[in-house]
Amino acid sequence: MIVGIPREIKTAEYRVAITPVGVRELVDRGHQVVIEKHAGEGSTIHDSEYAEQGATILDEASDVFATAELILKVKEPQAVEVAMLRQGQTLFTYLHLAAYPALAKGLMERGVVAVAYETVQLSDRTLPLLAPMSEITGRMATQAGAYFLEKGQGGRGVLLGGVTGVHPARVVVIGGGIAGANAAAIAVGMQAEVVVLDRDLARLRWLDSIYQGRLVTVASNRLTIENEVLNADLVIGTVLVPGAAAPKLVSEDMVRAMKRGAVLVDVAIDQGGCFATSRETTHENPVYFVHDVLHYAVGNIPGAVPHTSTYALTNATLPYALALADQGVAGAIDQHPELGGGVNVVDDQITHPAVAASLGVGFMSPEVALAGR
Repeated sequence: MIVGIPREIKTAEYRVAITPVGVRELVDRGHQVVIEKHAGEGSTIHDSEYAEQGATILDEASDVFATAELILKVKEPQAVEVAMLRQGQTLFTYLHLAAYPALAKGLMERGVVAVAYETVQLSDRTLPLLAPMSEITGRMATQAGAYFLEKGQGGRGVLLGGVTGVHPARVVVIGGGIAGANAAAIAVGMQAEVVVLDRDLARLRWLDSIYQGRLVTVASNRLTIENEVLNADLVIGTVLVPGAAAPKLVSEDMVRAMKRGAVLVDVAIDQGGCFATSRETTHENPVYFVHDVLHYAVGNIPGAVPHTSTYALTNATLPYALALADQGVAGAIDQHPELGGGVNVVDDQITHPAVAASLGVGFMSPEVALAGR
C-alpha cells in the first residue's frame, strides 16, 4: 500500500503523523511511504532522516494526496485538504467531527473511510490513541493557566503555589480522566490548592489513594461545580464523551460570577468545549476575555511541544497504521476490534453512534457500511 503523510497546516500545528521509526516499519513490510517536503521540520525531523529509512519526499501536499491510498495525519483535515481527498482513500487522524459538522459533510461527500484516533476504544473503555495527547494536554493546561494568571498576561496576579504566609491559587479540575489527572499532578507539584471533580467515584478514590490528602476530590454535580468554580483562580475543564460534543458544565452565569482575572482553560474545546463561553483559539492568539474572566481554548495544545507530541503519538498509532496498511480497514478491525470504534465515516455514512447523534444524522454500523464497499 502507498502510505502518505502531508505536512500539517492547521495554525501553529508543528506535529507530524510519523517518525523515521514508523517509516522503517512500513517499508520493511513492503509498503511505500510518501511524505510532503518539510513535514517533519516542526518536530525536528529532517527530510533526510525519513529518506534514509526508505521514504520518498514529495514537493507538494497535492502530490501526497494524489499518490497515497492511506493518509496519515495528526489534526482534522482543513478545507483545502478535504478537497484533495478522493473516493476509496482511507484517512487516519484526529477528527473530532461533533465539533466540526462541515468537515463531516465534506468527508461524506468525498467518499472516504475516515478513522478517528480519538474514538478508538478498548474493551475497558480506555482510549489508547487519545491518551498520550491527553497526558500532554493536561500538563500543559496547568502551565498555561499559571502563566495567564500573571497580571501582565491579564490574570489576577496570583502565583500558583503561593508563598510563605500567602494562600496558593485554588485550581479546580473538572474531570478526573487522563487529562484531568495530569493537570492535577502538575498543579499539586506547583503547590497549588487543587480540587478535582468527577462523577466516577472509583476514579476519585484512585486519585485520593495516589495523593493522600494533597488534593481534594469532590463528586461532580451541578451545584458542586458552581460552588467550586466561583471560588477558583484557575478552572481546567477536561470532560470527554467519546465522539460526542462535550457537555456545557460551566454556564455563562457562572463565568459572570467568577473572580475578576480568573482563568478558564478549556481542554475539551476540540469537542466543542465544556464552558458555555468557550470558542476555539490558536497558539498565536490563545486567550480572550468574557466577563473579565480570561479564557484559554487552544484546539491543538500539544502542537506547542511537537517533538514530544509526535514521538508520543506515533508510539500509540503505529500498530494500527501498520494493520491498516497490511490488511485494509476491515482486516485491521479483525486484528484490532477496538479500531472499529474509530471508524467515523464510510463513504456517505456516519458510522459512530455518538458522532451521528451529535450531528443529528443517521447512523450505520461500520461493519455494514464496510461490507457494502
